[in-house]
Amino acid sequence: MDLCGVGLIGLAGVLIVMTGLPAYMVLCCVTLCGAVFGLFWGGLPPAVFAALPARLINLLDNDLLQALPLYVVIGVLLDRLPLTTALYRSIRRAFGHSTGADPATVMTIGGLLGPMNGSVGANVLGLCRSIYPRLLQAGVPVPQAQGLICVASTLGVVIPPSLVLILLGDAMMGAHITALQGTARTDRIINTHDIFHGVLAPALLLLIGFVVMALMQGKTRQTPTPSATPLLPVEAGTALITLCIFLGLLGGVGYGVFYAVEAAATGAVLLLLYGIWGGHLSLTIMRDCLQEAAATTGALFALLVAATSFTLILRLLGTDRLMASWLLGLDMAPLLFLCLILVLVTLAALVLDAFEIIFVIIPLFAPPLLMRVDDAVWVSVCLLLTLQLAFLLPPIGYAVMMTRGLTKPHVPLRQVMRAIKPYLALQALCLVLVLVWPASVHLLDSPQSRTRQGQGMTSPTPIETQLKQLMPVQEMPALPHR
Repeated sequence: MDLCGVGLIGLAGVLIVMTGLPAYMVLCCVTLCGAVFGLFWGGLPPAVFAALPARLINLLDNDLLQALPLYVVIGVLLDRLPLTTALYRSIRRAFGHSTGADPATVMTIGGLLGPMNGSVGANVLGLCRSIYPRLLQAGVPVPQAQGLICVASTLGVVIPPSLVLILLGDAMMGAHITALQGTARTDRIINTHDIFHGVLAPALLLLIGFVVMALMQGKTRQTPTPSATPLLPVEAGTALITLCIFLGLLGGVGYGVFYAVEAAATGAVLLLLYGIWGGHLSLTIMRDCLQEAAATTGALFALLVAATSFTLILRLLGTDRLMASWLLGLDMAPLLFLCLILVLVTLAALVLDAFEIIFVIIPLFAPPLLMRVDDAVWVSVCLLLTLQLAFLLPPIGYAVMMTRGLTKPHVPLRQVMRAIKPYLALQALCLVLVLVWPASVHLLDSPQSRTRQGQGMTSPTPIETQLKQLMPVQEMPALPHR
């Protein structure tokens, strides 16, 4: 019966790739097929499915999920307000008049607005709307312009407090508890802020490297940069205030001064006040923004509910235990075992978005990985860097496919990949650096946090919360042995 779950995973992957249907719809259909099989041919008693409602209620009761619609609202408002234009013109002015100013500005904008937009798809859409036409006007060649959009759109994966980081932090906390329940270790349970701290130093290093690479690439371009219109004082002031607010929010969340929900609410309210005060948001535009935000949020929650139901079916069928036994049966060193999981995640990222990987793939692979590797923050940062790298890999990297589908004119893929190649090398170098130097993810840890982690102390609040959420699953009737 446990092999049936493996077949369900393969069926879900094939349907997502071949049909083009939304992932939540495919997962719901495959979950229904698995439930029918378990009831009529697998010997599962109907009572075990009573755990699903309680499981979903406990899932949606998570405070972190309040940040999802707020960050979606921020991304939608950024696409409607002229803030991106003011930021672009001001930051470009700061880089001077060289031909590398526009590429470097794109990377800076991607690192600043990427965490606010949330997913890679939203970042690509926003940059294609507001930044890509400006690159073409500045004389940047089409392949290089598309490559810049691809690379900049992935920065939101690793820079806190993006939706990817929030959801991955929650998933890794649950995986960490599951792993500790299967071992005798008493490590401190990680939380989202631990991952924020861990990824901040590699993310800043990567952002600086991308900006420097963009400046170097731009200087080799022979096409002169057209003269830009003078920067108005109002634009410069708006950009400066926006930059200070965004850096304050991002830095505050990343350093643990306040929670991601508070930062998202503050950013959304400030953007709304700016739009109303400046006359940029009419009732029609606000209605469209709210409709788009509601549709995007609904799709995210639908995916979350579908993935939770799908993973419950897999656990009922015993697939998680089967995959854990397969993985833990491999006689490999912890570093090689981590590299194997990263390769599997890379393959999944070629066809799935970050949210689908977090909701479906991470709950299967992360617990056995954390049973073999002690440092959960290090594992989380490696997973994030791998996701970012996978979205740029040819020929079907998610960011590459979306950018080529939203931009014109179409150019051969090899030309776009030639423009992306230096950034891929920097990305791979950063990942290798983190792999061989695990202490790099703990550079910003406080001495108290390092002491607690070294002593193996537990954090009672996350444990109590997670155990409460796991109670409906633990109280299920015993399954018949197959």
